[in-house]
Amino acid sequence: MHEELPWTAWPEPLAHAEPTAINEARRALDLEITYRSYLQWIAAEQWSEAKRLAWPVRVFGDLPFMISADSPDVWARQSEFRFDATIGVPPDAFSETGQDWGLPPWRADVMAANDFTWMRARARRTGLLYDGYRIDHLVGLYRTYVRPIDKSKPPFFDPGDEASQTALGETLITILSGAETLPDVIAEDLGSIPKFVRESMARLELPGLKVLRWERDWELKDTPLIDPAEFPECSVATTGTHDIEPIAATPEGATEAGRHAILRSLLSAGSCLTLIPLQDVFGWTDRINTPAVVDDVNWTWRTPWLVDTWLDRDETVAEADQLKAWTEDAGR
Repeated sequence: MHEELPWTAWPEPLAHAEPTAINEARRALDLEITYRSYLQWIAAEQWSEAKRLAWPVRVFGDLPFMISADSPDVWARQSEFRFDATIGVPPDAFSETGQDWGLPPWRADVMAANDFTWMRARARRTGLLYDGYRIDHLVGLYRTYVRPIDKSKPPFFDPGDEASQTALGETLITILSGAETLPDVIAEDLGSIPKFVRESMARLELPGLKVLRWERDWELKDTPLIDPAEFPECSVATTGTHDIEPIAATPEGATEAGRHAILRSLLSAGSCLTLIPLQDVFGWTDRINTPAVVDDVNWTWRTPWLVDTWLDRDETVAEADQLKAWTEDAGR
């Protein structure tokens, strides 16, 4: 109807999601809506069947922290978001200037007034899609780093005080981890995480990530690596994330023997769950994302083979058999 323009460029009544304008658009687009609904129904049936056939392999997903301003969620719930600012993170180890993700901050007070209806809907939908999932950017549930578009105004955390941050974070985590049919929830808790967030996670028994190369005894002079076997059960051990280079691109993982030793160390971790990125399984050096960088390479990596051919390929079957043997040896 509007040549795929963002909703902010639609005619004013429809851009503001006014009921009368929506009803008029629905009548005008009745056939198109029916067709799109049919496609979504087919996709949902296929996903459900694939998930059923995958058992006992369990499908694990991801819940993004925030969504694009040009999305149906934001268009339909404009009062729950602010458009005079964007969100990101303050300066950290990944960026000296911080990061600006260009996404709209939510209005937690408005969401609270309707009992976090949107968040509850997201949790229910995610629970239907996956057997478990990772909460992206966990600290953002406690406090959002807001960057005003007017650069004369300084960035700030919202909420602004620790008590309010704790209350908001624990409310949202309870909602997201309590969805029906969702047995396993873990959290991405990397970066600069305040002490009170760690304490809150412990109270909620929410597993966070243990990235092998970063788990060190920082109090000792040589900062030796911590034995993964000593990781707490309420944690998730992993070799890396999409934001850092694969282990094959590091000195300790440059050889096949070194990489295999790291993977076996990971599988021996005391954590309740271990996650091995695909690059580390096959020894690839391809990086998915370099934080704070916007270019034509970030987030473009794809696997070299179609997933439905993996059971017919010698290299994929061999790696799967090896991982299975190591996993059984580790008692997982």
